[in-house]
Amino acid sequence: MIANVFHWLTNSAHWDDHNGSAGIATQIRTHMSYSLLAVLIALVIALPLGLVIGHTGKGTALVTAANTLRALPTVGVLVLLTVMISPHFHGRTDLGYVLPTEIVLVFLAIPPILSNTYAGVQNVGGATRDAAAAMGMTGTQVLRQVEFPLSLPLIFSGLRSATLQVIATATIASYLPLGGLGRFIYDGLAQQDFPQMIGGGVLVALLALITDLVLGLIQRNVVSRGISGRFSSKTTAIGGAASADIIQAEVATV
Repeated sequence: MIANVFHWLTNSAHWDDHNGSAGIATQIRTHMSYSLLAVLIALVIALPLGLVIGHTGKGTALVTAANTLRALPTVGVLVLLTVMISPHFHGRTDLGYVLPTEIVLVFLAIPPILSNTYAGVQNVGGATRDAAAAMGMTGTQVLRQVEFPLSLPLIFSGLRSATLQVIATATIASYLPLGGLGRFIYDGLAQQDFPQMIGGGVLVALLALITDLVLGLIQRNVVSRGISGRFSSKTTAIGGAASADIIQAEVATV
């Protein structure tokens, strides 16, 4: 079976579009387009909301409510939304199926981003906030220049978790007449073509791992070494003075 799966994955005919059916390369692009759109929408909603809730301490019930979205039955919600939305779209457009899929994926991506952003801001030490305020920073400046940078490790952790979940769950798009790597899983199951079905699952896993590695590299370059703990021997010698120097530098740029 492993040999058959490997042959299916390495067969060049499966990577190119043929006979009106999309090949692996096209389905990867489709899968990523659904996933990235959902993650971006969730990021636009959850990131500022988490920052504000964490900074003000108000609206924590929204974080709890968002976490309940994790318990929603994905396929059940997808079918319900499709029944409600798809009749409003006619013709050759796929929006009647794309919209329910994206809504479900956004619901899945919001909780980890919102929770981690809120937790990241909440975990910023009170002494750090007091030091920033004593240097003349306004509440908005404290949030933007102190709390947000210090929260980045947890924010990225939530983003990576959300992205992995969305990529894995985006296979549900193929439960509807849409593309994506789930097409190989559902079609393989229907046709009893197990190399195709398993190969589709392998591709989803590889895509998730590669995406996580890319986000990890971005995180490594975006998050300050002083925050992430990646100190050199010289940096370590500076000790606790680093935090005050960072805040002073931020104030000087205001």
